[in-house]
Amino acid sequence: MSRMPRRTLLKAAAAAGAAAQIGWTPGATPASAATRSAEHTDEPVALTWLESGGLGAAPGSTLGVPWPKGQYPGDQTFSLATEDGEDVPVQTWPIGYWPDGSLKWTAHAVGPEATAETFSLTAGAPAAPAKRVTAVRTGGTVTVSTGVITARLGTNGSALVKTVTRGSTEIARNGRLVLVRQGEIEDGDQGTEKYERFESVVEETVVEQDGPVRAVVRIDGRHRKGSRSWMPFSVRLYFYAGADSFRMVHTITYDGTVEPGKASGDFVRGLGVRFAVPLRDEAYDRHIRIGGDGTGLLREAVKGVTGLRRDPGTAVREAQFAGRKLPDPATWDQRVTTRLPYIPEWGDYTLSQLSADGFGLRKRTRRGHGWIGAGGGRRASGFGYVGGASGGLSFGLRDFWEKHPAQLDIRDAHTDEAEVTLWLWSPEAQPMDLRFYHDGMGQETYPEQLEGLNITYEDYEPGFGTPYGIARTSELLFWANASTPAPETLARQVDAVRTPPQLAAPPKQLVDAKVFGGLFAEPDRSTAARSRIEDHLDFLFTYYKDHVEMRRWYGFWDYGDIMHTYDPTRHQWCYDVGGYAWDNSELSPDLWLWYAYMRSGRADIYRFAEAMTRHTGEVDVYHLGTWAGLGTRHGVQHYADSAKQQRIANTTYRRMFYFLTADERVGDLMHANVDSDETFLALDPIRKIRTEPYTPDRHALSIGFGTDWSGLVSAWLTEWERRGPKWEKARSRVLSTMETIAAQPNGFVQGVGLYDLDTGTFAIAEEPEVGVSHLSAMFGLVELNAELIDMIDMPAFEAAWIDYCRYFNATKAEQAARYGSNFGTLLLFQGHSRLDAYAAVRTGDVTLATRAWKQFYGSADTWDYKESTDWNTRKVDGPTGPVPGSEAAWVSTNTTALYGLAAIQNLALVGDRMP
Repeated sequence: MSRMPRRTLLKAAAAAGAAAQIGWTPGATPASAATRSAEHTDEPVALTWLESGGLGAAPGSTLGVPWPKGQYPGDQTFSLATEDGEDVPVQTWPIGYWPDGSLKWTAHAVGPEATAETFSLTAGAPAAPAKRVTAVRTGGTVTVSTGVITARLGTNGSALVKTVTRGSTEIARNGRLVLVRQGEIEDGDQGTEKYERFESVVEETVVEQDGPVRAVVRIDGRHRKGSRSWMPFSVRLYFYAGADSFRMVHTITYDGTVEPGKASGDFVRGLGVRFAVPLRDEAYDRHIRIGGDGTGLLREAVKGVTGLRRDPGTAVREAQFAGRKLPDPATWDQRVTTRLPYIPEWGDYTLSQLSADGFGLRKRTRRGHGWIGAGGGRRASGFGYVGGASGGLSFGLRDFWEKHPAQLDIRDAHTDEAEVTLWLWSPEAQPMDLRFYHDGMGQETYPEQLEGLNITYEDYEPGFGTPYGIARTSELLFWANASTPAPETLARQVDAVRTPPQLAAPPKQLVDAKVFGGLFAEPDRSTAARSRIEDHLDFLFTYYKDHVEMRRWYGFWDYGDIMHTYDPTRHQWCYDVGGYAWDNSELSPDLWLWYAYMRSGRADIYRFAEAMTRHTGEVDVYHLGTWAGLGTRHGVQHYADSAKQQRIANTTYRRMFYFLTADERVGDLMHANVDSDETFLALDPIRKIRTEPYTPDRHALSIGFGTDWSGLVSAWLTEWERRGPKWEKARSRVLSTMETIAAQPNGFVQGVGLYDLDTGTFAIAEEPEVGVSHLSAMFGLVELNAELIDMIDMPAFEAAWIDYCRYFNATKAEQAARYGSNFGTLLLFQGHSRLDAYAAVRTGDVTLATRAWKQFYGSADTWDYKESTDWNTRKVDGPTGPVPGSEAAWVSTNTTALYGLAAIQNLALVGDRMP
């Protein structure tokens, strides 16, 4: 195969002249490697908590920090200190490298010794923790010790956590997963519900980190009853040196069978994590704590001695409410002491949160007896505690009400062993019904399905609306307490469950390191024009944040996503209209949010983006089956649409969260995509509209250079950066596809190529063609190519991409003059303005900078946002909608995402050329 000669984009004299006009050097920004060595400094990086309050009761925190190319070698060590210069133990490891082997990203873990509000990170030798965390495998057990607690983890059997001890006291045992299956759903009020109960079976346990500050153990398995094993799980347990608690990240992948129109199938009735808690204290010294609204708590004893007809004494009553061991009963008022056997012992408690707007609490003495209401509220924290003066277990489930239906159970607290269950899906809710939502309405053929697409925007196909292979990740915390914690400590534990403390590097470090293409800069309100754009960006984020609440975009499978299109007639998002419903990363809202966070450091944007990343990477993507590695286009259900494509599974949408946190689960998702080029053998993404004969062939797979390749190359690039198990293959794929796209007669404008799975190359087309879509660059291609060009010296590739950037927003005549024909009907000009801005900076062409702002402010697309847009909301109340709130009927998520990205990138690239 012959390679195309390298092209120069502009004649040197023309480029120099344009650069002189506007003070740019072609190729110098964004993120030119040539200028970086002079920019390197060894100044400390200031790390702060995302929210105020420090680490609190959490076991620890882990963050990622980026570094400019060439600043530090791959084996550099780092130290951490407080503002006062006090050393803080830190564990560091590389999570990303530049191609030259220098550090691009490092992860840093801190434990309970990190009590300050701010820290300085510098090159140097780290301080050792006072109590090192260790993880040792012996026989069938992995023993992890933080220096305060010890956990023995299983490598087979049902128990993931065999025991948790604090000193010589066993706090919890037999930590396992539980699953309740309902085999049939009755649509009426007839029939009998039958349940099957499954428990976890451990298949593999791996120690991924063993200290000194942080230890991580991954446990994989399935849920089993008898001969059936299903619903695979992957659980990670995190331990930090000196901590009395540990964190669990719990992932399930749905592999059951449900069919539309059928009442029988694999319906999940309950999904949870269960521990046994040994109890040694007298019943009146056993305490129950269950979180309500905010940091509110139900604070009771198994055998209460307050509120009785006879008073045991002030000291006794106050001690019980405080959770302290009671004085010797011989010192009480004996009218109470002698009648202790007649005071009920409340052994069972349940809090159920079946919606985002209400929870109920109840209790009973024991099985077989009636429940007594114990109150309720709106949104429970997902926190509980059971134990006594000799020790007890605190436990919590993050996003408890946001990912309803959820539930907390305490059982048998009146016996020697209580049982605690944190239900990720409450068994009191309706069963998890994942059946497709309609019967197909006669759409059997591709022409019929395209007609359906033309009315509801839903790309339907029989059998494609399956949940088989989607996943969901949950986060839990557990504390092994030496005694019942004081109310203030419990409140801090509640806070840690609700909002896990997160250390973060400042925006300046992210900007200066020039990661993610160097396409963002810190907010600048130095001019009225800049300030207006910043106001608009703030407006849009706040609008979506408010609508998550107003529209109740909550629930186990839904939380983290947003809607696609608004119906102004109904004053409602199109939650029930085909492809206008859940957004599923369409046109990259994920990237908008992460860029918005990285430039601002705002905690509220981070938490919004975090929830979206957790959702879109798990629920909107298949992890098992024929379509593993593909995601699902937007729809009424997250898996409903028949367009299963790379553009949704795109690693680009996970990279930022991973590199900012070193989150192993997201790392798994990205690594799983390395071989997703194989999915093109299983499914042709444009099968319904393809006109030419085509059969997928291993050596000639039709793959587009836009939405397809951007998803593939992001996975390969990330594996290469991380030096993952397949990084050498991934690097080869990055380079070979870049070379063979650049070598096409029309480069990126060619649109599509025939890809060879074995060689990782595109065949060079014999004839030039024009295959440009308004979607091609809008699913991360802009951002990925900026990174690739910055990292890899391949002038032909840069020239091919700059050509694409230059000509998308050009006139049809200019397109035809360059490529022989114009690009046809195009859309999304405002979103594409950032291509003009990028090309302007790389070439020094002032006309492209001018055009970038012209398209940004005055796009021909009527739905693009304008300065003349009414950047306000109107009130919605009364009979207009089910709940009061506000609306801006002109807001569309497609436009929002592209406006946000264009605004952020244009400001960073050509902000000094604003009209």
